[in-house]
Amino acid sequence: MNAEQPTGPDTIVLIHGLWMTPLSWEHWIERYGDRGYQVLAPAWPGMDVDIDQLRADPSAIENLGIEEILDSYDALIRQLDAPPIIMGHSFGGAFTEVLLDRGLGAAGVAIDAAGVRGITRLPFSTLKSGFPVLKSPANKHRAVALTFPEFHYSFTNTLSDEDATAAFERYAAPGPGRVLWEGAFANFNPRTPLQVDFKKADRAPLLLIAGGSDHVVPASVDKATAKRFRKTEALSEYKEFPGRSHFTLGQEGWEEVADYALDWAAGQAGAPAQPEQPPST
Repeated sequence: MNAEQPTGPDTIVLIHGLWMTPLSWEHWIERYGDRGYQVLAPAWPGMDVDIDQLRADPSAIENLGIEEILDSYDALIRQLDAPPIIMGHSFGGAFTEVLLDRGLGAAGVAIDAAGVRGITRLPFSTLKSGFPVLKSPANKHRAVALTFPEFHYSFTNTLSDEDATAAFERYAAPGPGRVLWEGAFANFNPRTPLQVDFKKADRAPLLLIAGGSDHVVPASVDKATAKRFRKTEALSEYKEFPGRSHFTLGQEGWEEVADYALDWAAGQAGAPAQPEQPPST
């Protein structure tokens, strides 16, 4: 083995959430790349276009569902030479849990993770955040974009109007309504792809990160998930960052969250907390 390379996973797969694209990870991609990792942030199927193009024509994702998204990441990860660190935000966090349950990944980090089947905690702010989609069954077959007030409440409730506007203009994207409908009714569907075996003992280590002021996925949801995972011998840990919104990937102080996530995952996966840089050419 080349002494310059990490002794554990050298690849990180980042999974974005609903109403976002891989652009939401831009700061993390650069930060992790500077630490010597190969960082992959593939889009959900049909969302691998410029964000302005997606806003103008979201027809490609009108019927996109959870199973198709999960299978796209499953296939990508299985093609890698070694199990990567998997990190996901919001629905991407729930997808991270499912992918680890499938035996993939060397370690996983689920950030502000949507609940999988078996998590029944449903705070009012979560319902309000999902209302733009759930208010009409027809939205199950539409791509739905949030208005600025809806985005500000759901994602950037701790930010100033100016900072929230900047985040909205750069990152907000239409989201496939079917994903939210499937997630909202996962507990009523025994065949939902959004499920894990909470007692599975041989999955990779999992870290759940919550934001103390998150409206979309309040900390109580991630706490409930962490409590369910205590039934297994597989390592699960919970970390809460007080005062952080659902926009934790980009709001001020994101570096602390990013570093904590990687240091934990790299340590649990057997990689050094900060891998050496590859040799310069």
